[in-house]
Amino acid sequence: MNIIVTGSIAYDYLMSFPGSFTEHLLPDHLQRVSLSFLVDTMDKRRGGCAPNIAYTLALLGERPRLMGTAGQDFDDYRRWLDGAGIDTTLVKQVPDKFTASFFCSTDLTGNQIASFYTGAMANAGELSFHGVGRCDLAIIAPNDPGAMIRYGRECRDLTIPYIYDPSQQVARMSGDELKDGVVGAHIVICNDYEYEIIREKTGMDAAAMLRHSEAVVVTKGEKGASIMLRDRTIDVPAVTPHTMADPTGVGDAFRGGFMKGLAAGAGYEVCGRLGSVAATYALEHMGGSSHSYTWDQFRARYEEHFGALAF
Repeated sequence: MNIIVTGSIAYDYLMSFPGSFTEHLLPDHLQRVSLSFLVDTMDKRRGGCAPNIAYTLALLGERPRLMGTAGQDFDDYRRWLDGAGIDTTLVKQVPDKFTASFFCSTDLTGNQIASFYTGAMANAGELSFHGVGRCDLAIIAPNDPGAMIRYGRECRDLTIPYIYDPSQQVARMSGDELKDGVVGAHIVICNDYEYEIIREKTGMDAAAMLRHSEAVVVTKGEKGASIMLRDRTIDVPAVTPHTMADPTGVGDAFRGGFMKGLAAGAGYEVCGRLGSVAATYALEHMGGSSHSYTWDQFRARYEEHFGALAF
């Protein structure tokens, strides 16, 4: 299947705080917060939602095309992506900007506080689905909001089925902007917290979204995921990790696994299970693309939890 993955391309700066953020939030003083956390470790990793999703697809045997904007510091990252089996010919390098950067601190209970520097991602609206050739499936992952709106409209104009994944941009985008992406999407995917924000901003619950989309997928961390269809809901359990290293990129890995199922023509339950297995591999490693596995290893882990895989 010819898959195009759009979204942020970034470097991740991942830090760990040896305590709990919530212990330092004073309920009576939330109108003025001034906090500084001394972290124990920091890792710089290759990141961004789009490369993370594409990386999982590549591990699972697909050759996705990555579509996004990166900065003058992207050369090494591009070579690594090419070596991982990801087609980067649709990535535009902006010479006078740095690649977007994600600064994230994680506490001992998995809570995260993050900031995102836009950098070259602000140029994502300069890219277009017109002229990219055949595309059987696209995902519109978090990116410059204007670009996300444009990509959705272009996919609808070109009859390209797309997965709408606003994720981290639900806080930035208005209800009308989010609704513009939802209406016409083949599948809407988000986590449970983001789903509530989308519902509040757009006034659309799952039933309303399903009048326009085939499925609404809501991930729930250790509680797995729910795949809501027009006639039923499929609940998919999470796969217990061997160890928990870092939650960054886990949702992206789920999306990559889910899309592998779509590419293989699998039903939604199998797609969700593939996503759960892929997510657990990411959870066991620092960063969204530091893990690896063969297809045989992945299949064995899938079958250990869910039984025989039909493809």
